[in-house]
Amino acid sequence: MSIPNVSFWIRFLATAMSVVMLWATSWADAHGEEAVGVRVGPDPAAYKTCVDKGVNYLVTHQMTDGSFSPETGVGITALAVAALVRSGLTAHDPPVRAGLGYLEKQIQPDGGIYTPNGFYKNYETCIAMMCFQWADPDRYKDVIARAEKFVKGIQWDESEDKDPSDYFYGGAGYGRSKRPDLSNTAFLIDALRAVGRGPDDPAIQKALIFVSRCQNLETQYNTTPFASKNPDGGFYYTCAAGGQSMAGQTPTGGLRSYGSMTYAGLKSLIYAGLTADDPRVQAAKRWIAQHYDLDSNPGLGQQGLYYYYHTFAKTMDALGEPFFVDAQGRRHDWRAELFEALAKRQREDGSWVNTADRWMEGDPNLVTAYALLALSYCRPTEVKLANSGSSHPASAARP
Repeated sequence: MSIPNVSFWIRFLATAMSVVMLWATSWADAHGEEAVGVRVGPDPAAYKTCVDKGVNYLVTHQMTDGSFSPETGVGITALAVAALVRSGLTAHDPPVRAGLGYLEKQIQPDGGIYTPNGFYKNYETCIAMMCFQWADPDRYKDVIARAEKFVKGIQWDESEDKDPSDYFYGGAGYGRSKRPDLSNTAFLIDALRAVGRGPDDPAIQKALIFVSRCQNLETQYNTTPFASKNPDGGFYYTCAAGGQSMAGQTPTGGLRSYGSMTYAGLKSLIYAGLTADDPRVQAAKRWIAQHYDLDSNPGLGQQGLYYYYHTFAKTMDALGEPFFVDAQGRRHDWRAELFEALAKRQREDGSWVNTADRWMEGDPNLVTAYALLALSYCRPTEVKLANSGSSHPASAARP
């Protein structure tokens, strides 16, 4: 009796398995297991009309020197020009060209881009960095590099005699003379990310230390006295200098979490490289799921509503999920819902304004810029969903 050729049978079995796998894959494709494209977001025509009206409002309310509301400083001009760029205008369009020219005149000898003797040096420089980067990165390469050095230089760290144990450490404030806060720190991270810095950038990792301490979550990264007093996973304004929440305190002395800062905090965690399995990310997502709302800024009502919309949009984009599931299990097409919230609030002249005039949201130039920036993340797009009866998305196409 001859002995079978073992290598022959191994090759035969391997070929047979490949044929079976190929058949199984083909069968699944033929029976609805393939991914299918589904459109999410608003109606394209309605979206275009809304954005066009907002753009028209801004370009017709621009000052002859290219600025917007210059009495408030540089920030609103930078936000408005950035909004125009993200709405489809380019550096060659006259309104953008004029706005960039105005911002160029605000570049200071120290590299910062701000109004001399102004109060908002970090905010203004960070927003201007993003504006220049989105509009014409090659032309403004050197300007952006010097601005980056400036904002990193005013971040609270060892250069201000602060070590990592200090609650100021890693945060950004209005300037060296003021305490750091989560809003300024989030803008710092946004700006660094916009100009190509990743989670390994030392300034972003320093900022992560501060951001983690502004969360109502007691972990090895947050041993502040506030963490255990209101452990709901949300974020508040600052842990520094005694701590503060714009939503006030709990009866036990905790700092109340609120919408705009929780979205800013979660976005910052993601930009700093934390993944979905990190307890800080999980806790923040739970808070958002419990407080999903597009009629108010959770915890603050109508105050800061358009800042909230802008931050909501950026955070949802950072999560990369085409749908968001709230604590009741409801699935939200967040692009479409945010668009609806903004569209119904748009005035006849194309602008937006907040009657709860706090943080300058009574200025239609600022609020229209916020709205257009938020809308830039709401573009109708197509996502891939598994066609197997499941309601869970398989992947999302980034706008």
